[in-house]
Amino acid sequence: MSADLAAKGRAILETLVGFDTTSRLSNLALIEWVEEYLSGFGITGRRVPNADGTKANFYATVGPDVEGGVILSGHSDVVPIDGQDWSSDPWTVTERDGRLHGRGTSDMKAFIALALAAVPRFQEGKRPVHIALSYDEEVGCKGAPDLIASIADHVPAPALAIVGEPTSMAVVTGHKGIALHEVRVRGHEAHSSLTHLGVSANMVAIGLMGELAALAEGLKGRADPDSPFTPPHATLTVGMMSGGTASNILARDARFVFDLRCPPGQDPLEILAPFMERIAAVDAELKARFPECGVSVERLSHTPPLAPVPDGPAEAFVRSLTGDNGPALAVSYAAEAGQFARAGFATVLCGPGSIEQAHQPDEWITLEQIDRGAAFMERLAARLKE
Repeated sequence: MSADLAAKGRAILETLVGFDTTSRLSNLALIEWVEEYLSGFGITGRRVPNADGTKANFYATVGPDVEGGVILSGHSDVVPIDGQDWSSDPWTVTERDGRLHGRGTSDMKAFIALALAAVPRFQEGKRPVHIALSYDEEVGCKGAPDLIASIADHVPAPALAIVGEPTSMAVVTGHKGIALHEVRVRGHEAHSSLTHLGVSANMVAIGLMGELAALAEGLKGRADPDSPFTPPHATLTVGMMSGGTASNILARDARFVFDLRCPPGQDPLEILAPFMERIAAVDAELKARFPECGVSVERLSHTPPLAPVPDGPAEAFVRSLTGDNGPALAVSYAAEAGQFARAGFATVLCGPGSIEQAHQPDEWITLEQIDRGAAFMERLAARLKE
């Protein structure tokens, strides 16, 4: 039976990959397709739109409207292909050497496709499956909080949540959190030979990034030797930076974006407090020279970590389906599982594909992982019949 489900899941995956749901774009076309697909089984879901209606979360209950169901959660957005060298069309699933290539095949449209393929099986259960799709996970897990709140308000209490990030179908019980910030510097333009007549936003930004680099180095000394995370400490990196208009002009504007990823038990706001104080001091110094100058910082996201719960109910349940008897795993990337857990849902990560293939040119998932994901959905459907 799982071979049939795998084939159906692959067909749905081809459709889902065909929607360019890069985070900067709308995901509504994909959501509309899922709604139409589910309507064919007599299932009506609920949209949870963003503020301007250009994107939407979506969830639907498959099976009886009772407590004790299982949430299968996946994000609909994908990362950009900009600047990547692809061997085939990123928006068309292409099979090569036992691998399915395409943007989102691994992260994480295969999980969504297999959950949708299993809908007829889930409808036979005594307990439901709640299929939940979010937007803007890749840019800070921005959509999930409203999705989770709506599920909590409108769905009979589920037993647990499975976030289908690519884990090679291993059970992952913990992940780091992420605090994403953008820093903007406004300088005062002048000829680059006359530095006393202006302020280079670039030079100010470089100084601030240097302080972050020192902070990042210092975080290594705060590592917990018993941490399940690799690396075992919080990490800080500057992922984007820009500024200036010409080499001989003191830059008027500069910006950079950095992320701080903390394991459970470490507070990113506490870690960043000295840097924020430095931002305020530099801002005051610049304004004292030129009133229009200054430094501002905006927190773009603050996604909580998922703290491992030893022998928790979600872990035990999912291990019983996967047969995974290995040690508990924790990952250093951030995901929406921490948000589900913070809302009171027992939660783990488990999905087909590998995070090592995510975000890469020629992103791929193996056919073997599709088969394993299909078998998982079959076993879940069987368990919910009991």
